[in-house]
Amino acid sequence: MSTYLKRSLDTLSERNPAQTLFMQAVTEVFESLEPLLAEIPDIQANAILERISEPERQIMFRVAWVDDQDRIQVNRGYRVGFSSALGPYKGGMRFHPTVKLDVIKFLAFEQIFKNSLTGLGIGGGKGGSDFDPKGKSDGEVMRFCQAFMSELYPYLGEGTDVPAGDIGVGAREIGYLSGQYKRLTKRFAQGVLTGKQVGLGGSLARKEATGYGAVYFAAEMLATRNDSLEGKNCVVSGSGNVAIYCARKICELGGKVIAMSDSGGSIHDPAGIDLDIVTSLKEVERARIQEYSNRRHGSKYFEGQKVWNFPCDIAFPCATQNELNAEDAKSLLDNDCIAVVEGANMPTTPDAIALLRKKDALFAPGKAANAGGVAVSALEMQQNAALQNWSFAQVDERLKAIMAHIHKDCVFYANKYRRPDDYVFGANVAGFLKVAEAVKSYGVT
Repeated sequence: MSTYLKRSLDTLSERNPAQTLFMQAVTEVFESLEPLLAEIPDIQANAILERISEPERQIMFRVAWVDDQDRIQVNRGYRVGFSSALGPYKGGMRFHPTVKLDVIKFLAFEQIFKNSLTGLGIGGGKGGSDFDPKGKSDGEVMRFCQAFMSELYPYLGEGTDVPAGDIGVGAREIGYLSGQYKRLTKRFAQGVLTGKQVGLGGSLARKEATGYGAVYFAAEMLATRNDSLEGKNCVVSGSGNVAIYCARKICELGGKVIAMSDSGGSIHDPAGIDLDIVTSLKEVERARIQEYSNRRHGSKYFEGQKVWNFPCDIAFPCATQNELNAEDAKSLLDNDCIAVVEGANMPTTPDAIALLRKKDALFAPGKAANAGGVAVSALEMQQNAALQNWSFAQVDERLKAIMAHIHKDCVFYANKYRRPDDYVFGANVAGFLKVAEAVKSYGVT
């Protein structure tokens, strides 16, 4: 490791004590940049690493709201604007009990390079709260969202910061947040939030985009080995929005999903998961996935078990960060898994990635493979700005082209630096170079 790189990481670690997820994300990117430092001295001369790893702004605020029993509840809200070098801050809002500053900073940092890879004019940001919408009534969710937006709205704008949804934040929450923004600003500003319902200016295919995009990337990656998804057995962790539409696209392209999960455990269905049942359980009934085994003959529920223990050809981690560790990777490899494609943000631990690479399994990092969601969010911004509504087919075609372009860039830089099939390296370098050039061009800002 170069002196400059080591010094940058050491300084960052000292300034961000106990922020392990953030440091994991930064370290992964920075270590990929080693070959660039000698080749491009401007990176050090312009302190690009220091500037790109320090958020432009970090907002923390109290969110006080009243539950259905008229009790006052207090949560903490966050919004981190990490980089506006390529455009307004763009990234989702996550409502989940695990949310803290470390989580939001790691997500926002990843978002910089993910957004850069899309080729669209969007910067990197992320936000959320430790509020848990599970088990809450619609009224409670509405009152929380209104209180949350009352604190955040002065910092948002079409050319400043455009949040979207994430874990715990779907069309319902975006609707409530949009309504409060409209109430407070007296503006019908379609382009301030994305992931809206179609009738409020939302884009068709946005709900499907992250899951679809991951599968489109997987198809491009398999094609480099003259292979495809046809006939492949796949496991998908999670059963939320990303997982469900990832699974649907796998099936459309000829694969079969044999296992899915939620925080309680996993379901295994050798005949292929019935996605209509999963969708009903998760998007309508808001029930636990273990109910699936009561409705589908031949399936079985495994409490507390991950999906990585089931033999498969391709694994799609689509739940949360660091959910696939080295032991899980070994289990996949022992069962002849040929590829892991990240649908979530940083779901695979560094030691698991190293093991997959060592055994020549294909690995698609989230900043490349799950960029489809933010790409279609940016397309939603375009539609809002032009007062247009594109068809599902139009958006889906643009999404497919963007994912193919991201894959092409990853392969180009991996091959240029003699790192064939190293999609982590290719994605990091491709995403970094565009942002670094913009940061340098602005001067000292």
